[in-house]
Amino acid sequence: MASSHFLLLVLLVSVFSVSADVFVSLDCGSSEAYTDHETSIDWLGDADYVANGESHVVQSNNSISHVMDTLRVFTTRTKNCFLIDEVEKGGKVLIRASFYYGNYDGKSNPPSFALQFDGNHWASVTTMSDQLVYYETVYVVKGDYLTVCLAQTEENQFPFISALEVRGLDSTMYSHVDDNHALFLRRRVAFGSNKTIRNTDDPYDRIWTPGSGNLIETLTSDATTIDTSHGDQPPQQVLQNAISTNNSLNIISWNMNFLPIDNVIYMNMYFSEVTQLDVNQTRSFRIFQDNESISDPILPPYEDFIQMYVSNLTVSPSTIFSVVRTTNSTLPPLINALEIFTIGNALTDGTNTQDVETLISLQKEFEVLQGWIGDPCLPSPFTYDWINCSSSDPPRITALYLSKFNLSGSLPDFSSMDALETIDLSNNDLDGPIPDFFGTLPNLKELNLANNKFSGPVPASLSNKNGLTIDTSGNSDLCSSSDESCQNNDSSSPGNDQPATGSTKKNNKKKKNNMPIILGTTIPAFLLVWAIVGIFAMLHYKKKRATTSLVNPGQASGGSTPFVNRVQMSENFEKNPEVTAHDHENSTNV
Repeated sequence: MASSHFLLLVLLVSVFSVSADVFVSLDCGSSEAYTDHETSIDWLGDADYVANGESHVVQSNNSISHVMDTLRVFTTRTKNCFLIDEVEKGGKVLIRASFYYGNYDGKSNPPSFALQFDGNHWASVTTMSDQLVYYETVYVVKGDYLTVCLAQTEENQFPFISALEVRGLDSTMYSHVDDNHALFLRRRVAFGSNKTIRNTDDPYDRIWTPGSGNLIETLTSDATTIDTSHGDQPPQQVLQNAISTNNSLNIISWNMNFLPIDNVIYMNMYFSEVTQLDVNQTRSFRIFQDNESISDPILPPYEDFIQMYVSNLTVSPSTIFSVVRTTNSTLPPLINALEIFTIGNALTDGTNTQDVETLISLQKEFEVLQGWIGDPCLPSPFTYDWINCSSSDPPRITALYLSKFNLSGSLPDFSSMDALETIDLSNNDLDGPIPDFFGTLPNLKELNLANNKFSGPVPASLSNKNGLTIDTSGNSDLCSSSDESCQNNDSSSPGNDQPATGSTKKNNKKKKNNMPIILGTTIPAFLLVWAIVGIFAMLHYKKKRATTSLVNPGQASGGSTPFVNRVQMSENFEKNPEVTAHDHENSTNV
């Protein structure tokens, strides 16, 4: 990402390769569905998209809009996530998360916390007492759903969110950055506009804030239609206005001092002529970074636009970009709109897929675990509260801490989580035999099954496993695998419909295979028939009892899948990039 590219987009109509029909608007903390008539946006309550949190209402004297009057706050768990499954794998989306504190808790203490998406760090959120703060990202979704998570980073500062919006974009938009990197919006400006522009003027509901500057003139286009069907498809209303200088000044410039540190950026500049020029008129200019030209001469078209973009360029807070009039131009430069993004690190592929799929099966079995959504390990260190993860890439789940989680019933097989080193299932109501698969986990060092209702023998695969510390105390129905009565009780106890442990299965198989040989060598021939009749009678009795145990209630457990129950921008936007006009000799840009 060290190299930089600067291209002039060809004025060709793009073919839309992916439909942009995703349009989800969640009014967090609200339970109602309604339409905002000013923007024609249909808002939903968020209860179907998140499994935790509390709804709160902003104090009435701090209300700024209906959408911002409610919020959802999270006072428990390290991180809490929203899940949105209206998206498609490989689709490009814009996500906007909005935060308005409004002193909802009466403490006059707006919190700070972490914002994440799909296991990736998004932003460190700093909310404000009386101002709306919002963050926006654009990226290509890697899965069949997306998650947005809030994580607590400071003691007694609880994350909250006021609104969450997801907008589908055409796949051709913002395509000059590798799909494995997200864009994080820093500024989006409609120069010369006197109002904020968004849906329905922009069908993708991007928010364009008004912008002007020092020694700047505002121009209004007299074009009735402007072709916006190419490039990143700015709305026509953004191109209806522009800023320029008077004829004595030659430069429009803006700085990057809203970026606190050096960053790699993606920047769009949009240019559209505001009137049909006479034959003796020319408007021509170049783009400069600091004192170096980075473009050929640009002649903005009428009733159309030219989009210039800068991609993978490292800038500092002191970097200055300028639109500079060429020597043969009879008219000063202009600019209609500007977008500035920083480019994120490579997107994660998430926690080991095998571990995630097995963890989901465990969550399906135990409803109490279904409230945890999102990547279980990422971004580090924000794991689920009850797991530990390795630092490998991808991370593996190395520990389950499920003591006192009110788990009941039998355990499903999660042997495919073969990186597990510690399993703590103590102080629950788990029953049935201790699963033999525990002994197959190659890295298992600690297994705590204390204070449950397990029955039968401890599998030999566990008792003979080197380097394993196991605690089975507090399970009154457990017995030694060497005790013959333990094996008999375990095999015939009502309700034990699980397969026997590995060691027990081996012994049963041996008895069955050798029984005819034993009979043939120790029983006189004339008694053989009566012996066989007696054996079949016993087997019939045991089969009847086993059949009865299979229909006992309470053996099946389950629950809905945890992922079916769907669960000012990057900084305070009190100002846009400082824009000014000047000539070469008397620069007033700061």
